Amino acid sequence: MRWFKVYALGYLVFLYAPILLLPIFAFNDGTIIAFPLNGFTTRWFAQMFGNPTLALAVKNSLIIAVSAAVLSTCLGIFAARAATRYNFPGKGGIVGLIMLPLVLPEIIVAVSLLGVLLGLGLSLGIWTVILGHVLICTPYAIAILNSAFQSLDRSLEEAAYDLGESRMSTFRLIILPLVAPGIVSSLLISFTISLDEFIIAFFLAGTEPTLPVYIFSQFRFPAAVPAIMALGTLLVLLSITLLAIAEYFRRRGIAKSGGKDTGGFL
Repeated sequence: MRWFKVYALGYLVFLYAPILLLPIFAFNDGTIIAFPLNGFTTRWFAQMFGNPTLALAVKNSLIIAVSAAVLSTCLGIFAARAATRYNFPGKGGIVGLIMLPLVLPEIIVAVSLLGVLLGLGLSLGIWTVILGHVLICTPYAIAILNSAFQSLDRSLEEAAYDLGESRMSTFRLIILPLVAPGIVSSLLISFTISLDEFIIAFFLAGTEPTLPVYIFSQFRFPAAVPAIMALGTLLVLLSITLLAIAEYFRRRGIAKSGGKDTGGFL
């Protein structure tokens, strides 16, 4: 047990030490990413906020992330509802096919989408990245929403039918409020995945810069690296905040439905 604790501690240090170094070098008054530090400064954050290309990349990434989160969560609601409530021919195969992007290498998905889009004569841009991110994020949304729909008490739905509610009104007034924490979790997780995703954006963005692609391109210029460190610090804080909110709503949903917590995002 003692060696297992040592291994777990070493693994966590190896995994998170580079992230802890981000704010250190983001406030370092020097362009060389190395010790010893040269002093404290905030000019890299000012340089980051004054970069118009970065502002455009952030705007594009936010549009893509919000669109992908909303679309993938809507598709996830329909798929999770169908998978947990109804039985139909080929159900296992259809659900497995939808979840396939979870196990496929992203570069294969990106190259395949690129070939299809170019073959159809379509131009690359923000909307093609949204399409790719929806494909990647939908399985995650379904996995989260499956848990939310499975924990529903079906007697509440049947009681609504007995009281004269239609299927649509029951879904809108009874089911959706009960799975709302799962929907919020799906939105936040999908947003985070889309915002951080690089491979799909690299192949499908065309001339429209996205944040991960912009960061990758800036590492060719050593003088730009400290500003990227400052940007990375803000992105880490944003990701932690979104994941914490998603975990809060996940636990709230489990507590509300009376289910048993078997794990979480964090």
